[in-house]
Amino acid sequence: MTSIVCLIIQVYLFVVLIRILMSWVPPTPGTTYQQVHDVFDRLTEPVLAPIRAVLPPVRLGVTQLDLSPIVVFVLGTLLIRAICG
Repeated sequence: MTSIVCLIIQVYLFVVLIRILMSWVPPTPGTTYQQVHDVFDRLTEPVLAPIRAVLPPVRLGVTQLDLSPIVVFVLGTLLIRAICG
């Protein structure tokens, strides 16, 4: 049972990583890339949004750095170490 939970956490962290990488290239409306981008948004936003509400993006000049994926990676890694050993 714990191996299934560990696998789910690892896969979710991979999905978050893909979303981070995809955020560097904005989607063009009506493309397959936009549809894939939307799927990753829908999968990760329920976890990232509450963290972002507590920890807003950090302003870096004209851009902002969203720290919520970093928090998810830290918490996910801690969960994996606690559960999976």
